[in-house]
This record gives sequence, C-alpha cells and structure tokens, in this order.
Amino acid sequence: MSDREFDDFEADSLSDSSQMIPGLPPYNMEDQLLPMERRSACGCWAWTFLVVAMNSLVFLLNALLLASIFTVILLPTIVVVYFGFQCHSRVLHSTAYYCKTVLDDNSASALIILGFILMSPLIVVATALYCSLARRLRLFLCFQPCARAVYKGVRWQWYEEGGLCGCAKGWETQVKAWV
Repeated sequence: MSDREFDDFEADSLSDSSQMIPGLPPYNMEDQLLPMERRSACGCWAWTFLVVAMNSLVFLLNALLLASIFTVILLPTIVVVYFGFQCHSRVLHSTAYYCKTVLDDNSASALIILGFILMSPLIVVATALYCSLARRLRLFLCFQPCARAVYKGVRWQWYEEGGLCGCAKGWETQVKAWV
C-alpha cells in the first residue's frame, strides 16, 4: 500500500460525527456566561430540590387538569352505568323507587351497554380537549431539566419564553389536534 492510498484510507474512515463530545451542550448558547461556572455541592442540591419541586407542581397541575376534564366529559357515561349496575338484579338490586317502578333487568342492561358504548367517543373528545388546552397553555414547556441546577447563570425556559410557561406571548391563532 503506497503512502497516498494510506492517506486516502485515513481520510475516508474519519468523519465529523466521530469526535467525542465531553458533555451535553447547554440548551441555549445565546446569552449564557461562557465558560459556565459549576455550583457548589450544597448549591447544586438546593437547586435540584427546587427544580424537582417545580416539576412536581407542574405535574400535579397537569394531572388535576386532566382529571377534571375527564370527569366533566365522562359524567353522562358514569351516571348511566351507575344506574344500570345499581338497578340490575344480579349486581346490586337496589330497593330504590326508580329501580322498582322504572327500571327492570332489561332496561338496566340497556343502560349498562349504552354507557359503555358512549364511553369510547367521549374519551376521544376528552383527550382531544386536554391536548388542545395543554398546547394552548404550553403546560409541557413548564417542565425544567435537572441539568439547570448544575451551572450558574443558566436561564429558566419560562423566563426565555416571555413569562411563566410562555403564556405571556398570547394565544396561538391556529391550533390543530389530530384525532
């Protein structure tokens, strides 16, 4: 193998992506202090606790919003299935007035079936509503990575977006949700 062939072989086998990066770069290099200074161990733990607490609060807010939307939208299904199970003789067989006079076993079975048939489209509607609302409020942008606690001078994502979770920018004019 000649020297020229050996040089061509080395140039072909190396690529730009094969170089090792020592660590992940920060999310936004603009307006950052270069080089960034690491926090002390106690400061890092305190900021980590703050970031975890904020992420937990955002998670609870998302869970509360999700539960309230699903409860309101699925309320008709819940009521219909509840009355169907309550008045059926093989399940609970309540002694309530409406179970004795209005609903017999056949109508209670019809209510149970109707409730479960209505459940699927209502779940789709509730999911689409939650996704649309979460996107408009930009709730998922409120989550912050724990790497923000390691270096001093790293700005919070909500600060860069113009307010808490970007809500100060205003509502988007066009929101699409594929169902």
